[in-house]
Amino acid sequence: MIRKIIHIDAEKCNGCGACAQACHEGAIGMVNGKAVLLREDYCDGLGDCLPACPTGAITFEEREAPAYDAAAVEEAKKNRLAETPLPCGCPGSQSRALTPPAAPASTPASALPGAEPASELRQWPVQIKLAPVSAPYFDGAKLLIAADCTAYAFAAFHQRFVRGRVTLIGCPKLDSADYSEKLAEILRRNDIRSVSVVRMEVPCCGGIVAAVQKALAASGKQLPWHVTTISVRGEILEEL
Repeated sequence: MIRKIIHIDAEKCNGCGACAQACHEGAIGMVNGKAVLLREDYCDGLGDCLPACPTGAITFEEREAPAYDAAAVEEAKKNRLAETPLPCGCPGSQSRALTPPAAPASTPASALPGAEPASELRQWPVQIKLAPVSAPYFDGAKLLIAADCTAYAFAAFHQRFVRGRVTLIGCPKLDSADYSEKLAEILRRNDIRSVSVVRMEVPCCGGIVAAVQKALAASGKQLPWHVTTISVRGEILEEL
C-alpha cells in the first residue's frame, strides 16, 4: 500500500539516538552509529521522532510500505518492558545496587569537620526510562519517584528524600514518555512498601503525580503514598 512513512537521511544523522528514544513504537534503532527504520510496519506515520532530531535528518515521504501493525507494536512493547539499554548501547544503564557509606557510629557524617555530605543513592540507574521493572533492590523498598529538578532546587534532597529509599527520576514535560505503564509494572512485580512523590511547584510537574496515580491503579495494589511539592526557591510548599 502507498502510505506516509518516515525517511531517515543517513548523511544528516549524527547518531545521537534521540529519535529512537522518541519512537514509542520501537520502529527506529541504531545500526553502526546511525538511526535506521528497522520495522516499517511499526511506523505509524505520526512522526513523534521528527521534533526529537537535532539535525533535521527525518522527514515524511509517501511510498509503498506495509500497513502499520498495531497488534505487533503492542506485543513488542510488552517484551521491551524488561529491557533497559539506551538506543546507543550506553553501559551506564546497567542495573546495580549501591551501598551508601556509613558514618562513624558516634558522629553524624554532617558533623565531621570539612566533611562533604554523603550520597544516599541505593541503586543505579535512576532514570525511570532506564530502570528495570524487576530488581533485587526493589524487594521491600520504599520507592521515591521525583521530578529531576527537585534535586537541584532542594539543597538537602539526599538527606530528606533519598535516604532509605530506592530513587527513580524523570521529567514528564521533556521526556515525552508515559511513565505510568513502566511504573505500574514495577509496582506489580515487586514488593514495594510505599511510594513517595516529589514534584516542583510548576504546573507541568503535575504529570509525574498523574503517572503515579495511574500506575497505582493499574498495579492493583493498595500502597501508602504521598506527594511533596518543592518551590523554585527550594522550599517545601506542601506535603499531602
